[in-house]
Amino acid sequence: MENNDILIRLRYALDIKDKDMVDIFKLGGVEVTRDELRKILTKSKDEYDEADDVSESNDQIKCNDKMLESFLNGFVTFKRGPQQPKPGQPKSQEMPEQSKDRVNNMLLKKLKVALQLKTEDMLDILDDGGIAVSKGELGAIFRKPGHRNYKECGDNFARKFLKGLAVSYRG
Repeated sequence: MENNDILIRLRYALDIKDKDMVDIFKLGGVEVTRDELRKILTKSKDEYDEADDVSESNDQIKCNDKMLESFLNGFVTFKRGPQQPKPGQPKSQEMPEQSKDRVNNMLLKKLKVALQLKTEDMLDILDDGGIAVSKGELGAIFRKPGHRNYKECGDNFARKFLKGLAVSYRG
């Protein structure tokens, strides 16, 4: 699943307006205009069926991992307010180059924090999305890479979570 698709699904699930999206990007440290936002939220041509009536559009802006992480950090700040740094705490670190599955793990972690979800809430959302998961499996996704019980979150799992989020928040 592409980062643009993640943003499109997240925006739909939580019913986030354009103005709020621009503000969230700004809170995350990325300046985006409304026109650029519309280009980010445009589906790419390969996501459509192989229909001839789809016009070729090079207006899409690809959302990279850093931009997605900035949006999610801004979303946490948007929902929970700015966090005061503790004395002696280092500044936030740059996101290392990650596999696509680790981006999905980050997505679930940041959404859990931003929406103040408990494990039971996440399990309910995943159930609404059509996937049954145990607490242990969900806990494995939230572990740090390198932990012996760490599990990478696949695209299907992230897609089902976003679908369940839409069902939970939109009805």
